[in-house]
Amino acid sequence: MVALSFDTEEFDVPREHGVEWDTLKGGMEVSVYGTNRILDCLKECGVKATFFCTSNFAQNAPETIRRIMDEGHEIAAHGCDHWEPKPTDLADSKRILEQQTGLVVKGYRQPRMFPLDLAELKRNGYVYNASLNPCFIPGRYMHLSTPRTCFIEDGIVQIPASVSPLLRLPMFWLALHNFPLWYYKRLARRIIHHDGYFNTYFHPWEFYQLCDHPEFRLPYIIRHNSGDKMYDRLRQVITCLKDNGAVFCTYSQLAHTYENGTLKTKPIVKS
Repeated sequence: MVALSFDTEEFDVPREHGVEWDTLKGGMEVSVYGTNRILDCLKECGVKATFFCTSNFAQNAPETIRRIMDEGHEIAAHGCDHWEPKPTDLADSKRILEQQTGLVVKGYRQPRMFPLDLAELKRNGYVYNASLNPCFIPGRYMHLSTPRTCFIEDGIVQIPASVSPLLRLPMFWLALHNFPLWYYKRLARRIIHHDGYFNTYFHPWEFYQLCDHPEFRLPYIIRHNSGDKMYDRLRQVITCLKDNGAVFCTYSQLAHTYENGTLKTKPIVKS
């Protein structure tokens, strides 16, 4: 099984690099463009995915949210304002998304995968949490003691982002930008064989031509292989995994499969 996800938020990365940036004007333009490119790629490849949406994005891009729904993808919550997450976001983002879409929102991913309150997550009716990257990335994540595959904690299905066995090499968005494509595909196939599934995440702004905008002041490792190159890389990864027999699913489907005990990985209950 393969579960792709996209953190569908207002583009605020320039602010991380000291740039004055209007996330609800220029940021939304970048993210709407990128989201539609992602949807084009998924449609071309014939697969479904999960879009973790901030309520800011949903309220400012209703046509794009409608396209996500119409094309059969899952919508999950990603807080309200991506730049300034608040404890109330767990409730507010779910309420806003459900009012706008008429769907039941089952999953949550915290902006920048910051820690969150699982008890509050459960109280608000979420089924799963996708806010863990079980690897070591200096200045961002230190989760080497966290289980690297799905587990249940406080009644919530935890879905960590896939990392490689043994070395825990991260397979998230930066990896696809910077690993040789053959190596990324090889690691993805290895993870599926070892864990029974593979899941990862990207952002709409990666599918924007970032190299054409030096004013964003983004590091090379972020700009590298962005825009059309990222579209082609994602398409090639999907095609490779489909050719190797992988079935694509949403995060809700992955969580449900795990709860039913049909995943290859052995269930872990963390108390």
